[in-house]
Amino acid sequence: MEKKSFWQSGHKPTLFSAFLYFDISFMIWVLIGPLSVIIAADYPMDPVQKANLVALPILGGSILRLVLGFLTDYIGPKRTAQIGMITTIIPLVLGWQFVHSLDQLYIVALLLGVAGASFAAALPLAGQWYSKEHQGLAMGIAGAGNSGTIFTTLFANRLAQHFGGWEAVFGLALIPIVLVFIFFTIFAKNSPNRPAPKKLTQYGSLLKQRDAWVFCLFYCVTFGGFVGLTNYLTIFFNTQYGLAPVKAADFTTLCVIAGSFFRPVGGYLADRFGGTRMLTVLYAGAGLMLACISTIPPLPVVLILLFAGMMCLGMGNGSVFQLVPQRFGNELGLMTGIVGAAGGLGGYALPLILGKLYQSTGAYTAGFLVLSGIALAALILLYVIQFSWRKQWMGKGGKALINTGGDTSTINA
Repeated sequence: MEKKSFWQSGHKPTLFSAFLYFDISFMIWVLIGPLSVIIAADYPMDPVQKANLVALPILGGSILRLVLGFLTDYIGPKRTAQIGMITTIIPLVLGWQFVHSLDQLYIVALLLGVAGASFAAALPLAGQWYSKEHQGLAMGIAGAGNSGTIFTTLFANRLAQHFGGWEAVFGLALIPIVLVFIFFTIFAKNSPNRPAPKKLTQYGSLLKQRDAWVFCLFYCVTFGGFVGLTNYLTIFFNTQYGLAPVKAADFTTLCVIAGSFFRPVGGYLADRFGGTRMLTVLYAGAGLMLACISTIPPLPVVLILLFAGMMCLGMGNGSVFQLVPQRFGNELGLMTGIVGAAGGLGGYALPLILGKLYQSTGAYTAGFLVLSGIALAALILLYVIQFSWRKQWMGKGGKALINTGGDTSTINA
């Protein structure tokens, strides 16, 4: 049977709806990162407290991705996404009207994680409509919704200054989430090919499989690096280079653009050349860029290095999720939640690494060297695991398809 092209297959209204849901959710998830410099004027914080504040939404997202992944499998990704959007309204209202101390702000930051958990519903909603040869591009397009971070880094501090405070930004964010909820409810549809829900006993069996942990580690580095830097770079530019809040967030926006818009490129190239081949190049590139950043070069140079590093991490996100459906296609909803949670944990750790090492050493050199070492460790793990994958699949009469592009029909042989 002749294969359909990407644009002839799937369901485009659902793909676009998944993108919008992911986009607006990511915009809300990272609200505190760019605003942190302005918030610090109301609630003075040391470097570790700042790192904790911007890391808490990522921690909340990591935990709740498991919950939304479970719901996606049982009640479907569309209904799960609707629940996620309605729940996201809660921390926005709290941040807008009810925060009067740093401890209360910590609670709001943690609750913002429900927006970050959107990953566990948005990607299965889109991916289940597409065959395996188009998974990389479909999930890359839906996953490019992390471009919502650009709206936050570009406009959050400007809106805070114009409307007289960071609290107003939380109130204004209610408008787009309501509009997207209405659009999503009308146009998104669950795929007729959605797998039947799994028994609870089957969930634990996933975590007994080595490959599940491998994908978690891979995504912990790529997505964790992207979202962690997205939330922390405004602090970095403000602290290291003395940039004002708006300009620091603008520079962060340039870096975020690279990680966001190159994600579908990573998925597309992984479809063509293989996920592991792409990740080999991307982990090496990210590790090199982070090592160069550790020298704390002049601002124009560090901006170029961060742009290139974030591009590698963003493309790596797309490449990892070209591989996951090939190996765990029947458990995609749950695996998306598990792998996404691992990515969130990486994003939670990154600001803490930079903040604590900056406080103890007075410089960012050690922090970025540690991040570079983590990227290179992922490269070594990838190199080692490929030999096992080749032996496993070739031993069953199939090709080592995880290491190639093109047809992936025998990946679960």
